[in-house]
Order: sequence, then structure tokens, then C-alpha cells
Amino acid sequence: MTLPGIVSREEWQAAREELLVREKVATRARDALNADRRRLPMVEIDKEYVFEGGDGKATLRDLFEGRQQLVVYHFMFAPEWDAGCRSCSAFVDQIGHLAHLRARGTEFALISRAPYTKILPFKARMGWTLPWYSSYDNDFNDDFQASFETGAGDDGQEPYERPGVSCFLRERERIFHTYSTYARGLDGLGSTTSLLDLTALGRQEEWEKPEGRASALGAPAGSERLRYHDEYED
Repeated sequence: MTLPGIVSREEWQAAREELLVREKVATRARDALNADRRRLPMVEIDKEYVFEGGDGKATLRDLFEGRQQLVVYHFMFAPEWDAGCRSCSAFVDQIGHLAHLRARGTEFALISRAPYTKILPFKARMGWTLPWYSSYDNDFNDDFQASFETGAGDDGQEPYERPGVSCFLRERERIFHTYSTYARGLDGLGSTTSLLDLTALGRQEEWEKPEGRASALGAPAGSERLRYHDEYED
């Protein structure tokens, strides 16, 4: 195994400061990219999807739980599998407390094609309390490019699935699809801020571009609403 070189504290500090310049450039570039993502147009969802969850049948609107935004993780769990995908499970293990997302008017849910009778015992095994729904009886996975009839295997004919995240915005009774990303686009995601950066309203901070979205929920900017997770009012 090759390890970093050994230097004096002074040499390390000089190298660290040189790297810091590049890190700040990358941070500014990421902020600009996030702003461009928030400038993307959106598509109205006029198809009625019905999912199966812990409380029975639920529509896409129900998944918002009354909030303005919804982040969906496309969890790979095909109907014929006996357990969920290992990499998807590792991703979900790193999701933080949802209270911080919900304080910014954003709900989070997992959606898989497996029937809920398979999802429920696996969810219990993993010890998760995150909302998880089955799209077994609808076209949600196909419509949002998380499942494909062909493409896997040596002959390219086997059905396959891929992990991803899709974001939705609710404006009264209307629902809009604002963003999706898949595979390597999930790298670095899992924290509250990283998930908010994918949404149309972002972190809802005053410094974010485009302007005018920090107070979209009729509340102070995002950082001013930050609390211990047991102090939020739902």
C-alpha cells in the first residue's frame, strides 16, 4: 500500500493552504451549479400514481405529507428479489434525521417496485423508520427511468433497475417534477443540505440564487429555522 509522504508541520501547512485554494474554487463552482439546477424548468405530473405503504393506498400527493417538496429515492428492490439492493441499503443507512428536511417543507420517501409485503419485513430487518412505498401496481419506476424492461445481462435483454433520486414540487393541488439524477449522480448525497441542493427551493438561504426562494415557505431563511431535531413543531 502506498501512503502519503512524511513532511514537517510547516511543509504540511503550505501544501494544505495550496489545496484550500482549489477547494474554495470547487465550492464556488458547486454553488453555481446548484443555482443552475434551481433554474431548471419543471414538468407537471398529470398521471395518477397509487402506491402501497404502511397506511395502505397512497397517491403521489399523499407522499408529500402536506409539505411543499418531495425527494424520492428510487430504491432497487425488484418484485422477484427477496431483499433490497445492498448499495441502496448502504445509501439509506446514511440518511440523517428527517426533521431537518421537514422543517424546510421537504418530505423524503423511498419507492421500490417490490410488493409492500416484501418491503415491510426487510425494512424491519434494517431498522428503518423512513417512509417506504411500493410502486408494484403502477408505472412510476418506468416513467422516472428507474426501471427498464431490457438492458442488463450479456444479451442486453434482461430487465434491470438503477438507483436514483427524483424531486417534486407541490403548488396547491398541482405537482411538478423538477429534477432527477442516477448512479454516480448520487455520490456525496445523504446529508440534509445535499438533498436540499437537488430541490427547486434549495436550502432556502438568503445567499442562494435565484433570489426569492428563501422565504418560499413564509418562514425565516433555512439556517434561522435550524433546531435540535426534537424541538421542531411539525
